[in-house]
Amino acid sequence: QVQLVESGGGSVQAGGSLRLSCAASGYTYSPYSMAWFRQPPGKEREGVAAFDSGGTTTYADSVKGRFTISQDNARNTLYLHMDSLKPEDTAMYYCAYAHGILNSWLLNRAMYAYWGQGTQVTVSS
Repeated sequence: QVQLVESGGGSVQAGGSLRLSCAASGYTYSPYSMAWFRQPPGKEREGVAAFDSGGTTTYADSVKGRFTISQDNARNTLYLHMDSLKPEDTAMYYCAYAHGILNSWLLNRAMYAYWGQGTQVTVSS
């Protein structure tokens, strides 16, 4: 079992920044993939950014150039650095983990078996 706990959400004004964290524990091993998804109210959950143990990163077009996914040195925590936030970034953000998937599917939510409970991000104009 893999446990994921998100933190770092909050309310900011447009143009501001936030850093989300996802602490992973349990039975984790390489190869693996970790990702951030988000779900605005009334909409489908969508992939935001993903990272795998082979060094691949990928981003949704809507956040490219503004968000950065990274890990700490111990590979225990996943981060999402969010800059130049927009009101349309408002959503519940979820961390997800998978035991190795194809690069082309890194932002496909069906590939992820383990999920955190989410952290709310609200961006006001």
